[in-house]
Amino acid sequence: MEPLAITIRTADSADLPLVIPLLSLLDPPGTPPLEREEAAKLLARLATYPDYRLFIAMVDGEAVGTYSLLIMDHLSHRGRPIGLVEDVVVAAGRRGQGIGRHLMQHAMGECRAKGCYKLALSSNLARTDAHAFYAALGFQRHGISFVVEL
Repeated sequence: MEPLAITIRTADSADLPLVIPLLSLLDPPGTPPLEREEAAKLLARLATYPDYRLFIAMVDGEAVGTYSLLIMDHLSHRGRPIGLVEDVVVAAGRRGQGIGRHLMQHAMGECRAKGCYKLALSSNLARTDAHAFYAALGFQRHGISFVVEL
């Protein structure tokens, strides 16, 4: 089987009809998707962040995956930035084809290019398949993550 020709690029407001259905896969079943107008407002706001981008993966004109990356500056670790990945999604019918691996390799490359000392992500405890996927890519469990529902 020939490898997929995956293109990853920064998404913009014209891509929202492609990205919104992918991101809705992260929500519990029955959750209404974000309206395009609201998504466009949020994307415009995110564009004001110094180094936050939404990426979209395409194969033959089809949106097959997405992720968000924030490269955050801070004063520890001698001022080296950290990459934070969120909202990693591969289209349901496209899982197991190497798209997720391609997305995460892309994120790692973006972080290396910006001089990040690490790339971090969080994953729900119930998503054991995702944990195995991240471990296979070299991610290691590090610390503990805490959340508070607001």
